Amino acid sequence: MPPTSPRAVLSAAPPWTCFIGSAVFHYLGPAFAVLLFARLAPLGVAALRIWSAALVLALWRRPWRVLARLDAEQRRIIVAWGAVLAAMNVCFYLAIARVPLGTVAAIEFLPVIVLAALGARTARNLVALVAAVGGVYVLTGVRLAGEPLGLVFAFANAALFAAYIVLAHRAARRLRGVGGIDGLAAAMLVACVFVAPVAVRQAAPAVLDPVALAAGFGVGICSSVIPYVCDQLAMARMARSTYALLVALLPAAATAIGIVVLRQLPALAELAGVGLVVLSVALHREHPASSAHGEDHPSQKGRTRCDT
Repeated sequence: MPPTSPRAVLSAAPPWTCFIGSAVFHYLGPAFAVLLFARLAPLGVAALRIWSAALVLALWRRPWRVLARLDAEQRRIIVAWGAVLAAMNVCFYLAIARVPLGTVAAIEFLPVIVLAALGARTARNLVALVAAVGGVYVLTGVRLAGEPLGLVFAFANAALFAAYIVLAHRAARRLRGVGGIDGLAAAMLVACVFVAPVAVRQAAPAVLDPVALAAGFGVGICSSVIPYVCDQLAMARMARSTYALLVALLPAAATAIGIVVLRQLPALAELAGVGLVVLSVALHREHPASSAHGEDHPSQKGRTRCDT
């Protein structure tokens, strides 16, 4: 009989389906953020996103119970993960307030290329990587436009995004006895603490603005809870280099959402970019030796299930 419970369905589904869920919701959140930018400063938007996501994950997973039973090494992973989440969100919103979103997306992909290249040990995977880079380049129309300070924040966000992939992947594999989603919930609580000193003042106006609060909650759900949970489900069964390559699906997902939701028909060049990204994903194959050079691989014992 086919699996019927949510846990069984997630465990039976290919890991890339979890990433597709992340890619789709990754671009629904900015629709709410557009509304928020008219009412709150970028730091306020970042804070509302983190705090609302932390609230949802706390009510769902009770992460304080996780923190209480972690050893010192595991707590260091959680603290580092939370710090990166806070800094990454802050830099992202400070960047897109000054630089076109397409430019930020293109810059964000640069260090991810390195992570993907580290695991591309076959000619087939190198071809897949080249196709992904070409597709992202066409889709985002790379151009270094915008304020210099915005570009600084964009490059900082890119470095932090790569750090997020490394830490989240490590947490999905190495938090012994702790599910990846529970670790995420604990890290999001830590992120609340890190973001508070720099963003409380900018987020304060939302207290008296129900629309801003509702939009902030929507941003947290669509941009942090669903994508990050899907990331954990994918990373638990996927090599880090494979996940990094799949990040190329993000701009392709944005194009697809534009067609379906906004009726924004892409140009032929953009369709070609989507085609290159899809080709790269179809070509890529995980290599059994992808645990080399410090990369965790899903063949490790006890780490092949989706965590619900």
